Amino acid sequence: MEATAADNILRFGTEAPAILHAFAASLLFLHIAGASVAMIAAAVAVIARKGDTVHRAAGNVFFVSMLVMAGVAGGVSPFLPEIVPTNIVASLMALYLVTTGWTTVKRPEGALGGFETGAMLFALGMAAAGAVFGRITGDPTLYAFAVIATLAAMADFTMLHRRGLSGAPRIARHLWRMCAAFFIATGSFFFGQADEIPVALRGPLTMGLGLAPLGVMLFWLVWVRISRAFKTAAAVPLGASADG
Repeated sequence: MEATAADNILRFGTEAPAILHAFAASLLFLHIAGASVAMIAAAVAVIARKGDTVHRAAGNVFFVSMLVMAGVAGGVSPFLPEIVPTNIVASLMALYLVTTGWTTVKRPEGALGGFETGAMLFALGMAAAGAVFGRITGDPTLYAFAVIATLAAMADFTMLHRRGLSGAPRIARHLWRMCAAFFIATGSFFFGQADEIPVALRGPLTMGLGLAPLGVMLFWLVWVRISRAFKTAAAVPLGASADG
């Protein structure tokens, strides 16, 4: 049997049983499908009226799709022909960001528990991993993840110290974490997989699409701070408010 791209990704040779080839292909499909659905759902959530049914539904789809995309990527990374720490850290960061961002508006205002404490400790672990692997590999992306994880851990600590968040700060926490997770998805595709994009489409367009989540995040963080509509809002967008 001829080896496929998925087989090469998981170190499966032509002598591997057919079931392993099928397994590899299924994982590759899930990863690509999860990323594709996540980016579409995120775009819908950004465009939809914040807090309405469409926005909430799109946010839920984005959450599940990101779990699939990052979960598969993180689980498969140790079995790649060449283990790349950046892929593992990026996957774990995406899982952390989308989970804490989604949970922020799913739990009642001011709600705290073991999950929030565990999330802070996880972020600290990601910060340490990013710094250590960044030094070992020299990859600046890992240092960037270390900085983001450190800021996220500080935000988690602040939330725990305040005994929870409500209103605009709560929405802000939801916003930047979901948008940051969205950026990991777009960045992985438009920058990490640039070779798969037709040459004619590369350039300003792909650069803009890859960076779009950051622009959306900045806009909403500012808008949430200056708009009265979010001062007492109980739940909001795929990302809408300035920090937690």
